[in-house]
Amino acid sequence: MRGAAAGSARPSDGLGGEKVHPSSLRSGVRLLYCLNPANLNSNSGVSVNRRLPLVRLFYIVAVAVLGSSVLAGAETLANAAGNSATFAREHFEGASLGTIDSDVLGLALNAATCAVQSGAVSSPKTLTVIDYSRPSSQERLWVIDLTTRELLYEELVAHGQGSGGFTATMFSNEPDTHRTSLGLFVTDDTYVGRNGYSLRLDGLDKGINDRARERAIVMHGAPYVSEQFVRANGRLGRSWGCPAIRNDIAREMIDRVKGGGLVFAYYPDAKWLTSSKYLGGCGA
Repeated sequence: MRGAAAGSARPSDGLGGEKVHPSSLRSGVRLLYCLNPANLNSNSGVSVNRRLPLVRLFYIVAVAVLGSSVLAGAETLANAAGNSATFAREHFEGASLGTIDSDVLGLALNAATCAVQSGAVSSPKTLTVIDYSRPSSQERLWVIDLTTRELLYEELVAHGQGSGGFTATMFSNEPDTHRTSLGLFVTDDTYVGRNGYSLRLDGLDKGINDRARERAIVMHGAPYVSEQFVRANGRLGRSWGCPAIRNDIAREMIDRVKGGGLVFAYYPDAKWLTSSKYLGGCGA
């Protein structure tokens, strides 16, 4: 928007008089003198009319201070509202979410709510849920749009070589274990590496998955993740700990969940279920 053109008319202060500029003010002593009612007489040399610009000045200052306070309050309320987002299970009642287990979904939604309210993430658009209690031959990954509450993907996903064969049963946060990690992750940026188009993940669960970046745990496509592979081998192939998905949908899915989406990897592991700050009421 262009600024107002220069002209001969004086800018208004909104009170019917000319705008008061700092350069037009008297010294501090003179201001106090003018405001003293005892000095507002014919012998003082100060007329009542000369006091009006000062009244306007203080009005403008008061409005500015009040306005800044209101704006600060509004910003505080907006931030509080942004950090109070809840993804309650009942909000997703009636939504067609495929074969995802209701209890697992509830845990994932609670973890997502906690992550937002604690400030760990801001306004995630998607929630990817992986249920590693299911065998790799079954679809066990779901991507949910948290805004529309729609199911975007229901897919196969591989687990790590060190986690088991047909079903994953062992999990780790340690390097060189080739095991899958559990817990809540936030998606970051993408890159092209030895596994093609890949998505970096940052683990949010301290001691459970917070070494994901160090371990290069990423989402990527893999030729050993397909229905054909399952038919030939009875299960999917295995990664080095990454949640590998079908090559056919890898780029499309990664682009949909990248940049701040949440990934919730589940297994009924007692250590994780009792220690995660994102489960059990968002404890410390």
